[in-house]
Amino acid sequence: MAELGACRAVEVVHGDGEARVTALAGVDFSVGERERVALFGPSGSGKTTLLHVLGGLVVPTAGKVTWCGGPMSSFDAVARGQARAAGIAFVFQGANLLPTFTAYENIAFAARVAKGQSGPELEPLELLELVGLGAKAEALPSELSGGEAQRVAIARALAQRPALLLCDEPTGHLDSDTGARVLDLIDALYGEFGFAQVTATHDPDVAARYARAVGLADGRITGGVPPE
Repeated sequence: MAELGACRAVEVVHGDGEARVTALAGVDFSVGERERVALFGPSGSGKTTLLHVLGGLVVPTAGKVTWCGGPMSSFDAVARGQARAAGIAFVFQGANLLPTFTAYENIAFAARVAKGQSGPELEPLELLELVGLGAKAEALPSELSGGEAQRVAIARALAQRPALLLCDEPTGHLDSDTGARVLDLIDALYGEFGFAQVTATHDPDVAARYARAVGLADGRITGGVPPE
């Protein structure tokens, strides 16, 4: 399995003196092409920070981050943005849709960001239909339920045609039934699109869906966590 993204001896430190907080401490982590991995740990363990480092949103204080063999941690902000547009997409816990854009417009905006990258262009309405929301194309985020908003967020991520999908507690704000449906949808889309995926979760039932689960606590990898 070819390595897609990796962190080597990564540290992330915030603040100075008594306010100094270590979010990640010497973390080694990698994900291969088409691999699906769960990052499992309690709130505050560093899961979100690790996703942000791997996706180029946060530059580590020390260590090295690579993307497709290139040294992402040494890229400037423009180059990191280009790397994300070329194949990294996020699904956040709260969907994070643009509030004044319709569902269609949220996806169209992401498609424009990714325009010119490799792979077939996907139409926003096609993606909405794929996640079962073709009838909600003109709805604003405030007019969607939590589960619907998260499905739009997934469609928006797919508009970028990602090689790597980074999901940060994607069901954390949903009830168990809605959350399970969202995870089932991501599973089905993985089968169709074949992206690699890293999902941060504190829920052992979510972690159990993945062939590989990596434990994280106090900013350190605690070893593999076998799915139940």
